Amino acid sequence: MTVRVRIAPSPTGNLHIGTARTAVFNWLFARHHGGQFILRVEDTDTERSRPEFTQNITAGLQWLGLNWDEGPFFQSERLDLYRQAIQTLLDKGLAYRAYDTPEELDAMRTAQKAKNQAPRYDNRHRDLTEAQQRAFEAEGRQAVIRFKIDDDRTIQWQDLVRGTMTWQGSDLGGDMVIARASSVDSIGQPLYNLAVVVDDMDMQITHVIRGEDHIANTAKQILLYEALGGQVPEFAHTPLILNEKGAKLSKRDGVTSISDFQKLGFTAEALANYMTLLGWSAPDGEEVFTLPVAAEKFSFDRVNKAGAKFDWDKLDWLNSQYLHQIPAAELVDKLIPYWQAAGYPIEPTTDKDWLTTLAGLLGPGLTRLPEAVDQGRFFFSELMDYSEAAIKQLHQDGVAALLAATVDQLQSGAALDSLDSGKALVNDIVKAQGIKKGLMMKSLRAALMGDMQGPDLMESWLILHQRGFDLPRLKAALELAQS
Repeated sequence: MTVRVRIAPSPTGNLHIGTARTAVFNWLFARHHGGQFILRVEDTDTERSRPEFTQNITAGLQWLGLNWDEGPFFQSERLDLYRQAIQTLLDKGLAYRAYDTPEELDAMRTAQKAKNQAPRYDNRHRDLTEAQQRAFEAEGRQAVIRFKIDDDRTIQWQDLVRGTMTWQGSDLGGDMVIARASSVDSIGQPLYNLAVVVDDMDMQITHVIRGEDHIANTAKQILLYEALGGQVPEFAHTPLILNEKGAKLSKRDGVTSISDFQKLGFTAEALANYMTLLGWSAPDGEEVFTLPVAAEKFSFDRVNKAGAKFDWDKLDWLNSQYLHQIPAAELVDKLIPYWQAAGYPIEPTTDKDWLTTLAGLLGPGLTRLPEAVDQGRFFFSELMDYSEAAIKQLHQDGVAALLAATVDQLQSGAALDSLDSGKALVNDIVKAQGIKKGLMMKSLRAALMGDMQGPDLMESWLILHQRGFDLPRLKAALELAQS
């Protein structure tokens, strides 16, 4: 058997991290078994579906490295297939048209609530005659089509995550709606539970991997598979992603879409890696790995039943691990958009070599990509403001003299084209001035960066020297030190 799985997002919003994590698990399972990963867009909600959301979803999956083998297929282009299936159920007597008005349904639920009963449809229109149907339509009523559910039926499946799952037909809320806006002579808009079953049958899906919030749907869908004569796939219901309070992660928690994480400066590799850890753990205890490596190890016996709490600190740590490994020539392409957005005066083409050197300097200190804006601010202007600590350092005894000596050396053509030449220059000034090297290094940092914290001093000086920014800064700091 060839494993065939699918991810079936609804384009009513941007790609949510919960949907993306489900896509990750599907992709890992398919790749582990040498199977097929299929993309299906469930866009039958015509009022809320938007092309821009479809674009966001497909772009997000591709950014994460979750490339699909077939699709995307769109449910909106498959309506005839669903209507044929519904007609089959009608012809078999397994579905019927119900003409209840919204007011009648509300009255039914109110009466049930008064009796402390769970809300459910009481199947009152299950056995209408054609004459009764015509009479209802003459009143202007529009029908829904309901699928018959036997209250006495026991539905059971062996879940790959949760083991044996058992539901009673009486717990499924009565006969379920599978199409709206219908009449005696037509079938209206097919609904989710019917469409997904027809699609999975038609696409020969072998394993349905989705969140635990679909468990009740699974019981209903198994009945539809059987009624339509389809092969029931295996099911795996993965744990939900929870916020810090233990509730399901939702839009109210702020950042939840993949494009949001992208804007925050997380790499695709780190985010995909982190999502594998939301409910699954590698058998060897490793936590940093690519998707292909995870696919080699993936199995559902290591997927947890309990919800997976989202941990920002863990994601930040993972992101830093990836950022620190990216070669400067690759990292610079990720950083340039952030520097440009900050208004830094750069020309990506002509400045590429210099920017690549800068990326190599900053990379080991980054946790998220946007941090390069603040950490890189030292390198994009000739002069700057000084922190209180830097001003205090520049007013130390002997600092004005060593800065003057440094300016003289540079103006006299002293070499500063490598770390070795830079260190030699520092040592010469320290020796000539008869000062401690610590005073020299701290004063250079204050003068060149305007602060006492920052990336490696000597590498920073070389980068500034390449732009001609070091000498103006040293002169400005000398004036401050002499004031």
